[in-house]
Amino acid sequence: MKVSKYLARHLRHTPEEIGLALDEAGWVEIEALIAAATTHGFRFTRAELEHVVAANDKQRFAIEGTRIRASQGHSVEIDLGLPSAVPPPYLFHGTVGRHLAAIRAEGLLPMDRHDVHLSADRATAARVGARRGRPVVLSVDAAAMHRDGHVFRVSANGVWLTAAVPARYLRFSESH
Repeated sequence: MKVSKYLARHLRHTPEEIGLALDEAGWVEIEALIAAATTHGFRFTRAELEHVVAANDKQRFAIEGTRIRASQGHSVEIDLGLPSAVPPPYLFHGTVGRHLAAIRAEGLLPMDRHDVHLSADRATAARVGARRGRPVVLSVDAAAMHRDGHVFRVSANGVWLTAAVPARYLRFSESH
């Protein structure tokens, strides 16, 4: 397993599996993470960790002093402490065709995460959708949502977060 996948798993979803306890904002001491990983048979150094964090194209992780956390995407209960933000007029969400019927009926739901993840540009959303097949990019009328009282936050790595996107704010188009 690659270090980045290991970090995503244990900093977003199952810290307890290796004996970690994230603080209320999702942070954990780097030395505690390395020690827990080593105890559970997955070895990496602080230098390797720092390289993975710096080289991650999506900047999924943040290091602050002696601590590390995932930037977003948690299924465990944490509060990233992100303030509300005014979104751009349109945001985008990448998915695949097999999910469209449910999305048309229910809108975008966070599923097992805390928030729906949205991208500031169509190309990023297409890459996200392509991880699971032929991508479909949904346009989100974020300006209308914001006017209607929906709250948006933006993570340190530029991912826009909101509780849900009702179907009436979505426009469907395929990405090629």
